[in-house]
Amino acid sequence: MGIETSVAKKKEKEEFCELEKEKNPILDPSPKPKANTNSRGGKKIRRRQQQKKTVMVSPVQKLYDTCKEVFTFGGPGIVPPPDKIEKLKAVLDDIKPEDVGLSPEMPYFRTPAAGRTPAIRYLHLHECDKFSMGIFCLRPSGVIPLHNHPGMTVFSKVLFGEMHIKSYDWVVNGPSNGSGVVTYSEAMQPEIQQPDVNRPNIQQPEIQQPPIQLAKVKVNSNFTAPCDTRILYPSDGGNMHCFTAVTACAVLDVLGPPYSDPDGRHCTYYYDFPFANFSVDGVSVPDEERENYAWLQDRGRLPEEFVVVGELYRGPKIEI
Repeated sequence: MGIETSVAKKKEKEEFCELEKEKNPILDPSPKPKANTNSRGGKKIRRRQQQKKTVMVSPVQKLYDTCKEVFTFGGPGIVPPPDKIEKLKAVLDDIKPEDVGLSPEMPYFRTPAAGRTPAIRYLHLHECDKFSMGIFCLRPSGVIPLHNHPGMTVFSKVLFGEMHIKSYDWVVNGPSNGSGVVTYSEAMQPEIQQPDVNRPNIQQPEIQQPPIQLAKVKVNSNFTAPCDTRILYPSDGGNMHCFTAVTACAVLDVLGPPYSDPDGRHCTYYYDFPFANFSVDGVSVPDEERENYAWLQDRGRLPEEFVVVGELYRGPKIEI
């Protein structure tokens, strides 16, 4: 009984105190939270606060982040999954010249003096063992000679201007000059070293002709920006290509993985000869199809007319 009486008296005392607080709010030291009379307004405030915290990501940063995601588990001859390919392509499709600090008015793109082979300018964005990003800047009539991309998946985006692209893939199990070429035009050997006839007493080394192999044309067209990103793969899609600037233009290249001499991924340059220039036992192509085939020959070295000059990339910074 004593316990119940104490509890009752305590309860009466608490009720009296609460009554006094209602009469005089000053006695209540704990402030009551204000009711939110406008829930929509509260949501708007929270939304504004979230927007202030959001950091804008530049298109080139988004490109780097996407490349890192797409090529993380890649390697020579490994093609990323189709959904990753499409994701990277979509990012490249949206990139504009101003996103990488370029404009056609820059000195890189001025028409060269008559008779001079224009040098190609290269802007290095990033390179690691998984992928590389860079921009080739071509003046009118500038050429990146026919070359290959061993074991690579390559994305090429024309940023502005007009460019002619010609590309090839090897004919699977196609013939080469080691399997029955019976005619070979000497006019097609412009860089084969000839013996020195002025030194007859010295034994002349035997000259090995570079191999010649049959390839099929994949692309032979002009591309004018804005246009879709071109993609080539280790064994198809036009792995060997040549770029020719119809007008001043710039092309953004993403390679996964990049070239690496220590790892055997050398860049090989080729001559391309019409199909009719050579004859192979048992190989025939209908006349109307001959333009779709060519013989490719390893040039053996970097073409002398191909000059690349590195330039400083001045676009938005890329956070690695």
